[in-house]
Amino acid sequence: MPKHGKKFRNASEGVDRFGLGVEDAVKLAVEKAFAKFDETVDVAINLGVDPKYSDQMVRGAVTLPNGLGKEVRVACFCKGEKETEAKDAGADFVGGEDLVDKVKGGWLEFDKAVATPDMMAKIGQIGKILGPRGLMPNAKTGTVTMDVAGAINELKAGRVEFKVDKAGVLHAPIGKVSFGAEKLLENFKSLLDSVNRLKPSGAKGTYMQGVAVATTMGPGFKVDPLAARKFAES
Repeated sequence: MPKHGKKFRNASEGVDRFGLGVEDAVKLAVEKAFAKFDETVDVAINLGVDPKYSDQMVRGAVTLPNGLGKEVRVACFCKGEKETEAKDAGADFVGGEDLVDKVKGGWLEFDKAVATPDMMAKIGQIGKILGPRGLMPNAKTGTVTMDVAGAINELKAGRVEFKVDKAGVLHAPIGKVSFGAEKLLENFKSLLDSVNRLKPSGAKGTYMQGVAVATTMGPGFKVDPLAARKFAES
């Protein structure tokens, strides 16, 4: 296994990293961040679901109350009057078939994508490009819609999309270290609320089996699942 660097080891030493309360885990993650840049704080949630069954897939989006602390470049695939609406809402790139052709040519200078339903047939042509990068618009996350202005505003404000992976683990950012523990906890609670609301009816046993918090470069801090559930319900 690769060895961790000295700064990582120093951040980990003498600290109880397991079975923590939510507040303690977030506080420690912020305190132990050591990179020279403003690290992102990420959450990993191990869910008691089997994603190979469609009725147990957990996928959704949440608008974090304190945003993500970074500029989000939004591309909007639309045409006609919707192009004006998208530009007025602050979309960074707007277009129809011309924008699809640009992506076909290898251009991917955006972080999120929104599309109107009538563009999805064309966007299907670039699905293999957008899909693996998490850029494919999807009706379930509200990015395929006629209300392009609303979707763009939410993405710009800090809307986070999440999807459980093949191992049943969901990953999502909740902000930057510079936010401080209080704002990160508010974002964390919004994420947990959203994940809990999406609990599949087919999921058996304990839904939230494990939760961990970590910064981009720092060590992970594991939250007691019961503490996470109580925090979400508080």
